[in-house]
Amino acid sequence: MLHAYVAGKRGLMRVDQDTPMAPGPQISDALWVDLYRPLDSQIAAVEALGVEVPTLADMEEIEISNRLYRDDGIDYMTVVVPGQTPEGRHVSGPVTFILGPKRLITVRHHTPRSFETFPDRADRATAGCSTPDRIFLGLIDEIVARQADLLEGIGRALDAVSARVLGNVTQDELQHALGEVGRQGELLGRIRLALLTLERTLSFYDQTLVAGTGTKELHGVVKSQIRDIGSLSEHGDFLSSRVSLTVDATLGMINLAQNQTVRIVSVVAALFMPPTLIASMYGMNFNNMPELNQPWGYPMAIALMVGSAVGTWAFFKWKNWL
Repeated sequence: MLHAYVAGKRGLMRVDQDTPMAPGPQISDALWVDLYRPLDSQIAAVEALGVEVPTLADMEEIEISNRLYRDDGIDYMTVVVPGQTPEGRHVSGPVTFILGPKRLITVRHHTPRSFETFPDRADRATAGCSTPDRIFLGLIDEIVARQADLLEGIGRALDAVSARVLGNVTQDELQHALGEVGRQGELLGRIRLALLTLERTLSFYDQTLVAGTGTKELHGVVKSQIRDIGSLSEHGDFLSSRVSLTVDATLGMINLAQNQTVRIVSVVAALFMPPTLIASMYGMNFNNMPELNQPWGYPMAIALMVGSAVGTWAFFKWKNWL
């Protein structure tokens, strides 16, 4: 899909080539062109503007020189942010920002929520949305804010899991809690990767920002965003330690529950050991066992077995092992 936006009265106004929302605007007039899983025809339409659109394989290159570079006065910056696939699966995927003097072009193959919410409130961003540079910084600001929301959600989820784990729960509930902590830890890892790539991208953009009208203001916005990312990174480190602590607590509670089960089995086995010894003695095939021929032999054996079990139980109780 291809979405093109121009500056409107409030936020950004979407331009449709087939049915323009306002007479005149076309893709060539757009300040922001968003390519989502683009078709070949859509890629050709954007490349006709003099911009090379990277493929998904190019975007997934991990070398920093392939993710952040300038070509013919146009900045190519790739970040990795959490989002959803068309099937609804949560993933982290690359998003490439192609920033030129006339427009911003974004290329993505998944759906970060920030791209859906930003157009309606672009005018409320710190940098505004009057130029491609300001749209870029506003979109980065929206992405950073989304990561902050996700971190807060992880914190709330960990609070809920900790309350359940430290309460009176069953072993099945503990296993469910362990799975929930694992999912939150995986999401936290995706967020920390996003913050790392965003910080690198902003540093690169700040170094390549050409001096001009409003440049000082944009430098200030970039510095503020980098500070925000640093704060979120520290919060992510804190949540990472909480994830480890919650995992340890959950595994400890599971071990305690399992130990309780093993303890009960061990006690039951210990209670039956003396009666089993007595029964095995009278199961021996010896000729000289006078009790076998006495009428009180069977009741005596039963009494010995019951008495030995009761004595073992009383001993365990005295030792506070039960």
